[in-house]
Amino acid sequence: MFELVSFVGRGRNRRQVLKALYKPSSPTDLSRQTGIDRSTISRVVLELTGKGLVECLTPDERMGRYYRITEAGKKSSCGG
Repeated sequence: MFELVSFVGRGRNRRQVLKALYKPSSPTDLSRQTGIDRSTISRVVLELTGKGLVECLTPDERMGRYYRITEAGKKSSCGG
């Protein structure tokens, strides 16, 4: 678990995205909320999804996908 906490802690964008995902959001919404470029948001969301910290709620959609933080993501974003 501490490996995931460390992974999140090493990235300012990861922390911002996880914090913003307490409410399901699309990458476009996340970009507007955080001020982070949409392409960076997409990369960060893929990283977080790969670690099981974020899940896609609409995986069959090519556009307009929505994501939310998982329980593991909640634990990792607050340090356990």
